[in-house]
Amino acid sequence: MSGKPFAATAIFLIALGAAQADTPQRPRASELGLKVGVLPAGPLDAITDVAGVAVGQTTIVRGDNIRTGVTAIVPHPGNLYREKVPGAIAVGNGYGKLAGVTQVDELGEIETPILLTSTVAVPRVADALITWMLQLPGNEDVLSINPVVGETNDGFLNDIRGRHISPEDVFAALTGARGGPVEEGAVGAGTGTVAFGWKGGIGTASRRLPATLGGYTVGVLVQTNFGGVLTIAGAPVGVELGQYYLRDQAALAARSRERADGSCMMVLATDAPLDARELKRLAARALLGMARTGSSASNGSGDYAIAFSTAPEVRIRSDDKALTRRTEVVTTLAMSPLFEAAIEATEEAIYNSMLRATTTAGNGHSVEALPIERTVKILREHKVIH
Repeated sequence: MSGKPFAATAIFLIALGAAQADTPQRPRASELGLKVGVLPAGPLDAITDVAGVAVGQTTIVRGDNIRTGVTAIVPHPGNLYREKVPGAIAVGNGYGKLAGVTQVDELGEIETPILLTSTVAVPRVADALITWMLQLPGNEDVLSINPVVGETNDGFLNDIRGRHISPEDVFAALTGARGGPVEEGAVGAGTGTVAFGWKGGIGTASRRLPATLGGYTVGVLVQTNFGGVLTIAGAPVGVELGQYYLRDQAALAARSRERADGSCMMVLATDAPLDARELKRLAARALLGMARTGSSASNGSGDYAIAFSTAPEVRIRSDDKALTRRTEVVTTLAMSPLFEAAIEATEEAIYNSMLRATTTAGNGHSVEALPIERTVKILREHKVIH
């Protein structure tokens, strides 16, 4: 997994980081004073507030028409095949290419990092993920790997037919995965995406329950590339900015970025001990958070939520040959606060994906970033922020 292609990718990522360090960062929702919901965020307000979860990203920007990338979510630092996490997937609208979904549905387990990327790059990214997993120490006798790879279509800003993501790009995202703050906006798998007609991207947020309700954390990371009528904490931002689905019928007919198609990937992590059944219920609540932002869940939108638990007591160890297994999990009646946490974190993560994204040109098109000053003015007029 080393050599010249990987080195070139690494050099590009370092250069990108240096360039971004000189650019003033756009604000996150919390930095605008926007309070989404009633629960407190974790220290980072990110998916990495769930202990052990790491995120890595490869951002690919080349020439005038390549704007794409890979985002990796790693549930824990160990060998995921040998120590699987319980997982589940909820489907809002299934117009998408989510690799690995049937085995996760069948077994309720996730055995690889979760990767997000560009639509037609899914097979190549999945192949690279399999290679990476097979080469991990301890996996020498493994004969089957179920890679979990989701996508959104970045073809408006990116030469999607070129399929420019290499195995080295995937390896860079995986080996570069870290805890701590997560870069948001037009990075990784969000480099070429569009949300509500504005620049979309990668966003994250978290919520923490009070100790009396278990003290658990729910963290969410999203890849936004969908449309509708943008609503921020109830304020009709899309309408007042004059850019929203069904406003311009001519643009709609021309199949431009005014459409509501596109997709949203939502990844939920929690340290609450949950089994696959409760994780599927938790994942479904992310779709409610997406709805709060004004999503139209259109015919051409692939909207998926993937949830997993990092709690050590519910992990599935491949060397466990016992006929039965006993674990303690959160009861059904105790799930409601976790549902609220998932809804709030998803909603805020979507806002962060847009607020942090910058205007991007590529593939003969340009998509503007959500205008901060005008958005703040609307939020103040609707008493969402002060």
